[in-house]
This record gives sequence, structure tokens and C-alpha cells, in this order.
Amino acid sequence: MFAQERQAEIAELVSASRRVSGADLSRRFDVAMETVRRDLAALEAAGRLRRVHGGAVSLDRPASVEAAIAGREAPKSPAKRRIAAAAVRLLEAEGAVTVVLDAGTTVEAVADELANWRSDDSEQPLQVLTHALHVAGRLADHPDIELDMVGGAVRKLTWAAAGARTAGHYSDHRVDLAILGCSGVSEGFGFSTPHAPEAAVKAAIAGAARRVVVVCDAEKHGHETFSRYAHLSEIDVMITDAEPPSGLARALERAGVEVVIA
Repeated sequence: MFAQERQAEIAELVSASRRVSGADLSRRFDVAMETVRRDLAALEAAGRLRRVHGGAVSLDRPASVEAAIAGREAPKSPAKRRIAAAAVRLLEAEGAVTVVLDAGTTVEAVADELANWRSDDSEQPLQVLTHALHVAGRLADHPDIELDMVGGAVRKLTWAAAGARTAGHYSDHRVDLAILGCSGVSEGFGFSTPHAPEAAVKAAIAGAARRVVVVCDAEKHGHETFSRYAHLSEIDVMITDAEPPSGLARALERAGVEVVIA
């Protein structure tokens, strides 16, 4: 694994769990503690985390506080909730009957919003496909949703399946709408994620959908992570919480991407 990819995964892990141990990172990535220390120093210099004795914590958590529950179980930010509400409104406006929900905390917020949604047509349930356990758990007993769980090797970091088997399942389907998350979007690189097998799944989902929506908070604007899963022109709608920077905004417009500010 390249240092950039490893550091991106460490940053994602800190964001999700709020605290990581250097010894755990050494075992997880099979690298020396000195390598872990260099990675944490680089991420701290980039403003992604704060180093503490024995490891690192997220910037929004005091160093003295231990994580009581997984970070993804914390209440979603107002921005993510606005983005999620806009995504559900778009789903209704599109009249989508079959939908793929990706993994990630912003897509989980969409699932939270759907948990309170009810169909106007009792004869036509919404069919949802997902490879994300957190998303499936929110919707499994919904009276107006038929849930199709897509299998594969589950990543412990994201609680979502990734890799060729998962991507292959999506490639065999055609759905009305896909709602994808992202870790970065830039004018030169497109939409990206730190994990290559995860990128393969996202690309397969994008290829399976008639309309592709990315839910992306403003913190991801201008960022590039290890693996691109879509060029700008392959996405139909980006729902975000703030106007993208001017260069990215122009590139999105040229690519024909509709930008919805929630």
C-alpha cells in the first residue's frame, strides 16, 4: 500500500472512530511504529488530526475524551441532514422505483431521512439495493421499502462490502437512481475515494444507474484522494451544502453536472 493511500485510510478511520492507537495502526497496516509516527505527523501537518500520546484523535474531539460509541453513530451534522433531505426530495421528484444507496456517513444520513419517508403508492414499494450494513440496518423493516442486500467482503472501517464480487453484482443490474458518497471532488481528477476496491464498487454503481447523484459536503470540495471512481461528466447531480470554489464550479458546469445547494 502506498503512503498516500495508507494516510487517507488513517484519516478516514480517525474521522469515524474519533481516536486511534498507534499500535493498532501498526498491526492493521503491517508497518513499523516509526512509519505510523511519520504518517500521523504528516496528517497533523495537513490539518487532518491531532497527535496525542499513543496515537491520534480527531480535531473535533478533546484529547482527554475517549470515544464511547462509534463516530458514525453520533448525530449527523446539520449540513449532512440538509443534503440528505434534498436527496430524498430529488428521489421523489424523479419518480424513482429502484435506487442504489452507497456507503458513507452522508449516504447514511439519506437512509435516516428515508426511514421517516412513506410512499404515496402502497402498491409500488421503493426497491433499495445497498452493500452498506449501516444503511441496510436503518431500512430493513421499512414498510414501503423492499431491501436487496448486496454481498461481498466487508471492510471493518466502513461496514460495507467492497471489491470485484460486489462490483459485479451491481454491473448485472439497471436502476433508476444511484446515490453515491465521495471523499473528494476536484476539477482535474473528478470524484474519488481512498480505497481502490471501494472505488470499483462506486464505478459499477454509476454504470448501473440511469441517473447518478453524488452527496458531498463542502469539506470534500477541491480534494483528491487515491482512487477516482467517476469523471465529472459521469455524474448527473451533485448535492452539497455550499457553493463549490469557482474553478470546480466552472468544471462542473462544463461537464453538465447539476449542482444542488441544500
